[in-house]
Amino acid sequence: MLHASRITDRFAALKAQQRTALIPFVTAGDPTPDATVPVMHAMVEAGADLIELGVPFSDPMADGPVIQRASERALAAGMSFGKVLDVVREFRSRDGETPVVLMGYLNPLEAAGYARAAERAAAAGVDGFLTVDLPPEEGEGFVREVRARGLDPVFLVAPTTSDERIERICGEASGFVYYVSLKGVTGAANLDTGEVAERMARIRRVTDLPVGVGFGIHDGASAARVARIGDAVVVGSAVVARVEANAESPDALPGVLAAFIGELRAAMDAETP
Repeated sequence: MLHASRITDRFAALKAQQRTALIPFVTAGDPTPDATVPVMHAMVEAGADLIELGVPFSDPMADGPVIQRASERALAAGMSFGKVLDVVREFRSRDGETPVVLMGYLNPLEAAGYARAAERAAAAGVDGFLTVDLPPEEGEGFVREVRARGLDPVFLVAPTTSDERIERICGEASGFVYYVSLKGVTGAANLDTGEVAERMARIRRVTDLPVGVGFGIHDGASAARVARIGDAVVVGSAVVARVEANAESPDALPGVLAAFIGELRAAMDAETP
């Protein structure tokens, strides 16, 4: 479903430029609450087109150990759903254009109340929600509240998803659809771009929404391969691993991540016309 939003505007602009979106993921509050906003700005300046901002959760079952540890660090530093929104609000004080999608799990949103969570997120400058453990069949109430505030509900499609279910998911989603390119948790490897291309064709038969590809993208070469076939390249564990490696020196993080995002962006742009 298409409607006017920062996300649809950004994808439309990239399509006109024949460029693939680069969407890095970071966990809000990792390694400290103060570190996140400078990192977000640095990644945008280096070539990120959208930001996926992780809402830390105590049981992130879809994530591998790298992102699990990021949630643990952020929670230990005192992060909460409200403080994640504070991060977005601070980011928006300098950047009113880059879309921000909150990625996480249902429990914090249920605790806040769907209507209140969506209202607070919209007021802070959030553009969408990707709620990993909310299937579209059970998401009507949440999706209704999100849409009512002009936000995009983003859903996952897996390698094992049937064609019938892909159609159902794409009917509920807006902004973009996130294709999980591998079976397993975040941080898995062995990306088969031929198989991804075949699945992308099946998704595109039932939707005009942009399709982002995530899981298994860890360097410029893998990002470039996916840029040939996807509308967006989503990079999570490889970004978070760099946060973890520099967790004791958070002031270094903007430079470290800007270098990595710049490497990915350059490789992707070299592959697309």
